[in-house]
Amino acid sequence: MSYSTVVSDRHNELLGARIAGDEQWRFPESDSIPEKYKVCLVEFEDRHFYRHWGVNPLAIGRAVKQNLSSGRIVSGASTITMQTIRLSRREGRTIFEKAIEAILATRLEFACSKEEILNLYASHAPMGGNVVGIEAASWRYFGHKAATLSWAEAATLAVLPNSPALMHFGRNRDRLLDKRNRLLLHLHTQGILDEVDYELAVSEPLPMQPQPLPNVAPHLVARLYQDRGGQHIVSTIDKMQQERTEIILNRWNAEFAQNGIKNIAAIIFDVKKNEVLSYCGNVDFESSVSGNQVDIIQAPRSTGSILKPFLYCAMLQEGQLLPNQLLPDIPLNLGGFTPKNFSLQYDGAVPASEALARSLNIPFVVALRQYNVQRFHNLLKKGGMTTLNRPSNVYGLSLVLGGGEGKLWDISYMYLQMVQQLNMFNEEGRYYEMKPPAYILNSDNNKKGERIHNPLFTAGAIWQTLDALTNVNRPEELDWQSIPSIQRIAWKTGTSFGFRDGWAIGASARYVVGVWVGNADGEGRPGLTGARTAGWVMFDIFNSLPQSSWFARPDKDLVSVEVCTKSGCLAGMNCPKEEIGSQMVCKKGREASVCTYHKLVHLSRDMKYQVYNDCAGSRGIVHTSWFMLPPSWEWYYKEQHPDYRSLPPYSPECSDNTHLKLMEFIYPFQNAVISLPKQLDGSPGELVFELAHRSPRNKVFWHLDGEYIGETEYIHKMSYSPAAGKHKLTVVDESGINLFINFTIK
Repeated sequence: MSYSTVVSDRHNELLGARIAGDEQWRFPESDSIPEKYKVCLVEFEDRHFYRHWGVNPLAIGRAVKQNLSSGRIVSGASTITMQTIRLSRREGRTIFEKAIEAILATRLEFACSKEEILNLYASHAPMGGNVVGIEAASWRYFGHKAATLSWAEAATLAVLPNSPALMHFGRNRDRLLDKRNRLLLHLHTQGILDEVDYELAVSEPLPMQPQPLPNVAPHLVARLYQDRGGQHIVSTIDKMQQERTEIILNRWNAEFAQNGIKNIAAIIFDVKKNEVLSYCGNVDFESSVSGNQVDIIQAPRSTGSILKPFLYCAMLQEGQLLPNQLLPDIPLNLGGFTPKNFSLQYDGAVPASEALARSLNIPFVVALRQYNVQRFHNLLKKGGMTTLNRPSNVYGLSLVLGGGEGKLWDISYMYLQMVQQLNMFNEEGRYYEMKPPAYILNSDNNKKGERIHNPLFTAGAIWQTLDALTNVNRPEELDWQSIPSIQRIAWKTGTSFGFRDGWAIGASARYVVGVWVGNADGEGRPGLTGARTAGWVMFDIFNSLPQSSWFARPDKDLVSVEVCTKSGCLAGMNCPKEEIGSQMVCKKGREASVCTYHKLVHLSRDMKYQVYNDCAGSRGIVHTSWFMLPPSWEWYYKEQHPDYRSLPPYSPECSDNTHLKLMEFIYPFQNAVISLPKQLDGSPGELVFELAHRSPRNKVFWHLDGEYIGETEYIHKMSYSPAAGKHKLTVVDESGINLFINFTIK
């Protein structure tokens, strides 16, 4: 016999159900039935139920007498036990079948208790139409679980199986109402119902028509139906929170739909219990358009920048990076791969934690190149990403920018692991293996595993990563740090190429919330970014959850080191004392890079010129430490940092300055292959050469393939339209320093 798939929340509140394979609403057998229904059933069907062994001789004698006097069968003398046997056999109603039922009923009485027999009957009694059993009938006819049946409702369901084909809510309502009220009157005369309860019960109307079953968390119900059909499954979902989350998603969906953005998914993990608190695979499940039935939580989507925190955390852990260490933020061409920041602007150099908070692309491509793509690929797979099915070289450096696909479930789980490991280290000083979060209550996944010696990330690296993620600009543009009532959240957004996917995943010590916004069919829309869409939804969900305190700093997993406050690297021998501070870093951070940006330089006493000992003359000489970035970094950095001081020029008396790199090409890159667009009139477009010079006032003379094409001063940009083929660009400044680069025009 097939049963419906019934899914309830952690408090046993019905979330939804799927019909049985034989198209019957037949819920799985329950362990008990409501007391009111039990009383009504026994009083109506078999008042001597608790005093016989399956067959009631008095009832048989009465039935024979009634049938003989009437000349037809008007009474069957069946006990509840015999009716239970008949429901299991589904045979015709003959005298021979009655005898078999009587024998089997006696055997059933010896095999089961009276309560078990009542449960069997109540679970399989026909209730009209395709509704079978008290639990399904209670939901279909009254819209609530059987445990909360009123006296009138219990009496209705007790009399209904007596003639389910004859009496139905849609026909013969008067006969059904009369039969129910006669049973209620009997209960009243027997003293079971007092006057007030009786009057209230008989005044209660019959339902007009069957009601739809609840449809909460429909994508999870559908998933459980596929995995464990025909069972009653108690999930970890909290129905109240699930409904709050669905309301939030529907509200935002109505707004996003005006821009052609039709789908939203969200998931909430309870960190401590390792359970799913809310599962919203999409919005408007009943809709047959716009891919609303697609469970986005389990669908591979382009990740955008949502993976950057894992690279940042891994490099902190390995000592390859310190939180405020400067990373380059300049135009790059890495074997034809030319990543760009979302803003299309560059800072020259930026602290790693700020690059993470602002989600800058260039610094993380440089960082991934240092960390190694294969290594990062393995890290993500170990962390739980199940969608990286191609070799790492296929993804390349774009892996950290959205070159791969990930599921909302997988990536949210990876953030969950970070929070869990940090919490456990702070509580017990150790790490445990955590299984994927459970969505079925009391499953093995709810439990932590054995202690592990090589966690994915250490507590110190996790804490520093989450701390950096609290500085991501919130969509409400509020300074959350100045408002004590605003909860501290570590969060990260992601936007895929073509504005197809908007991600936002946030974490507190108690919850992890993951949100995806976009179109299930992959259609991109202007303005579909993680911060402008998924970020708003995520913070709304956090506002619907209880607040939690922030993580304690895991001091046992951190060490104090001296760092250069300018470069963020370990303090070097040339770093001035006033620019050295202490910082807590991961233990391997003691092996991180030492600052090389502070250099010892020799200046005249008036600080206007660089000089040497043998050419300082009357200008005198001062030895000092100078913070100096590479020319290409400096070109962009000083635009964002007016306090940055470029090195002064060499004095006229000191002409030998070839030991210092004064110039660097910004564009084109070495061995670049360039395609020039055509102008409106069909003529070839121009290429803009760009150069960084430490002394912009110096004139620079430009030569292409040995021919002079012009000179620049202050702003070193030169426009020219080269012919197709290979070229060599040479620049010479007025002091004789030269630099060249090769490129090709297609």
